[in-house]
Amino acid sequence: MRVFARSLLLYVVLLVTLCVGGLLPTVQAKSLPQPSPVPSSMVPSPPQLSATAWVLMDANSGKILVEHNADKELPPASLTKMMTAYIVEREIDAGNISGDEKATISEHAWRTGGSRMFLKPGSKVTINDLLHGVVIQSGNDASVALAEHIAGSEGAFADLMNQQAARMNLKHTHFMNPTGLPHDDHYSSAHDLAVIAQHIIKDYPDHYEMYSEKYFTWNDIRQPNRNRLLWRDPNVDGLKTGHTEAAGYCLVASAKEDGTRLIAVVMGTDSDEARAQETQKLLSYGFRFFETQKLYKSGAVLNKPRVWGGEQDTLRLGVASDVFITVPRGRIDELNAQLDIRKTINAPVEQGEQLGTLKIKLDGEVLDERPLVALEPVPEGGFFKRLWDSVLQFVYGFFD
Repeated sequence: MRVFARSLLLYVVLLVTLCVGGLLPTVQAKSLPQPSPVPSSMVPSPPQLSATAWVLMDANSGKILVEHNADKELPPASLTKMMTAYIVEREIDAGNISGDEKATISEHAWRTGGSRMFLKPGSKVTINDLLHGVVIQSGNDASVALAEHIAGSEGAFADLMNQQAARMNLKHTHFMNPTGLPHDDHYSSAHDLAVIAQHIIKDYPDHYEMYSEKYFTWNDIRQPNRNRLLWRDPNVDGLKTGHTEAAGYCLVASAKEDGTRLIAVVMGTDSDEARAQETQKLLSYGFRFFETQKLYKSGAVLNKPRVWGGEQDTLRLGVASDVFITVPRGRIDELNAQLDIRKTINAPVEQGEQLGTLKIKLDGEVLDERPLVALEPVPEGGFFKRLWDSVLQFVYGFFD
């Protein structure tokens, strides 16, 4: 009996030692300490514009800073060509077409009205040149030529545009053509157009430089980019203008300053000059009163929780993509990050499996919430490893 009691006592001492030594988890959630209080910055009301709808979005975080009639379905005019260009860029990136291959210009493309690249029917033009004609010269003939080369017809290409719109989760957009020429069932919203611009910037950055070019010459005709802000604001480097009688004068512009990139969408102004001025108001407001910072990099290890019954005792936990946050200027240091991790994690664990949540808070309000995922797989351990961990878990229940 004494031998049994002595053995039991030694076993309990061993378990307590393991707990104190950190082999058993004592905390499964982590909250980063709050910084010392600092004076909060003041943010005035956003500007009111002479336009039908507008949106100001941070390109990295996706946060909407200013909006008015953001989801109102409106004719987008040549802002449509952002999606046209996006699909062409996607096809090039996927290797389905080459920027150097040539498309034959049909008579239908040549006859398309509105703004033109001045293509000649029957001629062969490279995809790269046509793409420049769409983005810089806003050529309807170039848009149709690309649509026919990629999908066979405008209608088939419009199907691709709508499929891509669904992938981008655009709720208030429907395309009938690649040009933006008027059609009752052709519409978009300021918010959806900002999302398209965000995808252009982030998904295919190698192509984005084209959106800042001020001139393009084709057929001995030199045409300027209609985005006036490219000349007025050195921070502006894109994206697209649009105009029809129904749509009014529209502009989607992007600018970068001190690491923060903003996207402004203005729809339904009454002149070329007005769309530039109203868009500038949004951008100036955004850069003056907000800032964006990357808090966590994709794949960065944020925690190493205990894993039970695995080949290893811990795993690396983090986020699957970069985490950007946009806050009023001067309040980055007031952010609080909280890790809510699953209390018990049992092997096997697959890489990418969600095991918790990262919450970014400001003044107690959750600004962003991201899945915490396993950055590595943890296979199930052998029989004796699993048995030992089962004993530890059982005892740990008395200390939890």
